[in-house]
Amino acid sequence: MVPLSFAGEEWLLTEGRALYWPRERALLVADLHLEKGSFFARHGQMIPPYDSRETLERVAHAIRETGARRVITLGDNFHDSDGSTRLEPHAAGMLDALTRAVDWVWITGNHDHGHDPDMAARCGGTLAEELEVGGVVLRHQARKGETRPELSGHYHPRLQVKVRQRMIRRPCAVVSANDGPDGRPTGRMILPAFGAFTGGMNAADPAILLALQPADRIDAVVPAKGRLARFPLWNRAA
Repeated sequence: MVPLSFAGEEWLLTEGRALYWPRERALLVADLHLEKGSFFARHGQMIPPYDSRETLERVAHAIRETGARRVITLGDNFHDSDGSTRLEPHAAGMLDALTRAVDWVWITGNHDHGHDPDMAARCGGTLAEELEVGGVVLRHQARKGETRPELSGHYHPRLQVKVRQRMIRRPCAVVSANDGPDGRPTGRMILPAFGAFTGGMNAADPAILLALQPADRIDAVVPAKGRLARFPLWNRAA
């Protein structure tokens, strides 16, 4: 884990694509896309249906690593609105154990629209469209024009850099910085997709840069050998 300054306090970004908020003892993960494999299998693509197990194992590891008492997902929890009904018994047992062990909140996303109303009863935890915790807005998709500190997912940002003639692609967080309405520095962050079976969008894609406006600068950040590596993506002054 590496420290990351955001919204006036210190956070921890894990190697496994999660963000830990020490003050709230909360682990934040975006875009689990549980049961994506079974969704594609149902539509004729024979993909091993064990991605949910791997994703939930990653969540369990992040909880142990950080000591989190709360987990907040940032939307697109299941790949489709029926996903929670397809969990095989082993994955369902893993999820049940996790939602019993910590205070678990599912923030809903676009893949969750029309979600199964019995999902929370079946899987544990509670549902919310968005939350504001400690002055930070937690939602699935960054809202253009938002001036409060905000954490979101949706875009699956992935850093693309060329090193020694090789193109390297890694999931990353994208962080904006600007002065808030009261003149104090604020910022917003888009987390990488956490699920085992998720693709990614170039972190410098115009859709991501536009979603984080207004901003003075926008960077991609990734943990690298115990330190935070920062890659400029956009700067108002440039």
